[in-house]
Amino acid sequence: MSVRATELPKPYHQAVERWRDTYLPDYDLLIEQWDRFFPRDRPFRLCAYRECDSCAKIECGERKGEEKYVQVGEMGSDQAGHLLNAVRAQASTEFGSIQQHQLTLSRAQDEQDQFWILRMMAEELRHGYQMLHLLLDDDWSAATQRSGADMVEEILSMRTGSHLLGTFNIDFDSFVDNVVFCAMIDRVGKYQLSMQKVSAYKPMAESMPEMLREEAFHLAAGVLPMRRWAEQAAKDSVYVTMAMMQKVTNKWLPRALEMFGHEQGGATNLRYGFKPMVNAEAQQAYYREVGRVLQDLNLRFIRSRVPELSHGEAVALCRRVAQDGEVVRGIGPEHLLRQPHSEFFRRRGEPAFSMVGFAGETFDEPETYLRHVLSHLPETYAAGRDFKGYATLLHQVHSGQLEAQEAARKTPNLSRVGGVCPCSRAVRWVAGVESETVTSIGAC
Repeated sequence: MSVRATELPKPYHQAVERWRDTYLPDYDLLIEQWDRFFPRDRPFRLCAYRECDSCAKIECGERKGEEKYVQVGEMGSDQAGHLLNAVRAQASTEFGSIQQHQLTLSRAQDEQDQFWILRMMAEELRHGYQMLHLLLDDDWSAATQRSGADMVEEILSMRTGSHLLGTFNIDFDSFVDNVVFCAMIDRVGKYQLSMQKVSAYKPMAESMPEMLREEAFHLAAGVLPMRRWAEQAAKDSVYVTMAMMQKVTNKWLPRALEMFGHEQGGATNLRYGFKPMVNAEAQQAYYREVGRVLQDLNLRFIRSRVPELSHGEAVALCRRVAQDGEVVRGIGPEHLLRQPHSEFFRRRGEPAFSMVGFAGETFDEPETYLRHVLSHLPETYAAGRDFKGYATLLHQVHSGQLEAQEAARKTPNLSRVGGVCPCSRAVRWVAGVESETVTSIGAC
């Protein structure tokens, strides 16, 4: 396997380092402690990795079997534009995730959990760097008249509230957010990266293998603490309860489902050879996988509470409690995690603002529905601006003031404080272009 490591031209590399100093101030501590927490793993390096012996033939779509595109200029303008939107969105999510995690990183109760999340943040920085490498290493004039410097500045100047995907515009409220976000949202990342691994654009496909290897660690940074918390909760630990994990899961799972795009979409990606599945197919596979993750956590709770049970007996007990509502060996439905209905608390896609309840029940009145939703969410989140914005739009949709899809385009769209990030201005300063403020970008 031939893997090539490349650094961005010096001005852009330094701009990312300045961004890192602002939003990842614990980076030096991570590097100092790397061998303590990750002694078997190679040292972290901020660079772009390309696996050069990946498949050279297009693997799906209308040009399946032909040579993959090596340069953007080999594509038509529509196809190039579609690809550019995907690269920009991917870059935005990587940098946006770091900004979210930094809010509550210091609240971790366990030092190892904290360093696992810190490593995940550093690797997300590298993933964003990888996408900037794609933007700067090719000529994108077939898709845009904007320069590489302009696109890099735009991405580095985004903050929570102005990222391209709404999931990355939501504040974290506790360290439980850090962990559950990894288990739920990074799992979407695994699906997206796996699909992009077959991209008809060879540089994108070559970028995915190393990102996927790192993404596997990000999932572990979410699932392993949740497993430990479930086992501790079974022994009446008061720190992180099953009820707490349930409510934070309810906060993020609807947003995760929306990251796949509209359920009727994805055909263009498939036709162009950028992804092998349409949106609904990938979303449904993800939703089933999350169900298996929650089942695993429930079984760990049960076997920790009643250790004499075999695996089969624990599965049977879980079924009786979760499906039939029984209380068995002191374990009732309130002790186990349940998967929210796929249309619960949705504000994008087909179910946007449709008032479907946690268990799939439907509501007629916005206020009744909002009280229902609130009962399933963390109080700290419910008191924030993101939920207030959702409630306002829900009322507008059901009073006829807005169409659901119009409302979806309006949320979340928070004001960004200040102008362009100084770390991104460094790019433009070196490039000799006068600095200007980038207009805040709403979620799309």
